[in-house]
Amino acid sequence: MIEHNTITDYIAGFPEDVQEIMETLRATIKKAAPEAEETINYAMPTFTLKGNLVHFAAYKNHIGFYPAPSGIEAFKKELSVFKGAKGSVQFPLDKPLPLDLITKIVKFRVKENLEKASIKVKNKNRKQYKYMLVLSIYLYCFVCKLYSYFNCPDILCRG
Repeated sequence: MIEHNTITDYIAGFPEDVQEIMETLRATIKKAAPEAEETINYAMPTFTLKGNLVHFAAYKNHIGFYPAPSGIEAFKKELSVFKGAKGSVQFPLDKPLPLDLITKIVKFRVKENLEKASIKVKNKNRKQYKYMLVLSIYLYCFVCKLYSYFNCPDILCRG
């Protein structure tokens, strides 16, 4: 298996007709997710935005599109005309790509990834807040213990 460092390198390894299809798919994804970054993951062209967004790959008779199981599930009805599995769909090379559907799926995945990232930040901030609160209480108690040697009148210091 040939390792590729960029999506451009990956696409260049295919016949011209397949290159055109993949470049169209690439442009559609970029337009739907302009903030996403391009990379190669799992030996496939990948777009990332706060995690993997979508992958795609070319095969003998189809383009594999991998928007994660949630992307497939959310558009199950529209994708039912294509072969696929839990997290993938196959677009035949001899038929036009469903660019409007791909755009909707990518935008769905962008929204999903951004929401997940937001929840992670909120949870991280909540954990940091709890940590700082506990640390503040311990510090307060420590200071009170020191002051207790000097007959601190604060009720929280007694004990």
